[in-house]
Parts: sequence; C-alpha cells; structure tokens
Amino acid sequence: MQPTVKADPRDIWQAETRAVAQTAMDLYSEKYGDKYEKAVTCLTKDRDALLAFYDFPGKHWDYLRTGNPIESVFATVRHRTVRTKGALSQKTAKLMVFKLI
Repeated sequence: MQPTVKADPRDIWQAETRAVAQTAMDLYSEKYGDKYEKAVTCLTKDRDALLAFYDFPGKHWDYLRTGNPIESVFATVRHRTVRTKGALSQKTAKLMVFKLI
C-alpha cells in the first residue's frame, strides 16, 4: 500500500514503542506540515496525550488503540433497543439506557 496522508498515521499509533511512535510523528510532521499545517499542529500539540497508552502494559494496547471506544459502550444498548422494536416509551427507554451504561 502506498503511504498517504490518511494511512501514514497508522505508523504512529501502531508503533512498537513510544520512541518509534515519536519518530513516526516527527516524520509525519515533516512530510505533511506544509500542506496540512492545522492538522499537523493539532496532532503534535497533543503528542503526550495521544501517546499516553504507551504508559500501560503492552497487552492492553490493542484495547486502548481502538478507533471507536464509545461505540463499544453502546453496543449493548443498541442490541437491546433493536430487540424491543419500539415497544418502549421514551421514559422506559431512557431508564434502560441508563441502567445498561
């Protein structure tokens, strides 16, 4: 696969170590900094927060790297509401969502 502005960030968050990730982020900044200045600034200003998962044990990285953590929280809610097929009132639906989350 040819490197692109969309695919290159994968080298950052899939890096084996924090040092490799920081190097990949520096390369990304050099490569795309002129053309996408605002995006690169946004990425680099939060460097420590974006790479914070490297502070945790390696066995947890797959879970911490997930692209959509909010979606997994609502999977149970979606599962239950699809099964009820509109049988809930607004009040009982809110109660069910509150209890499931």
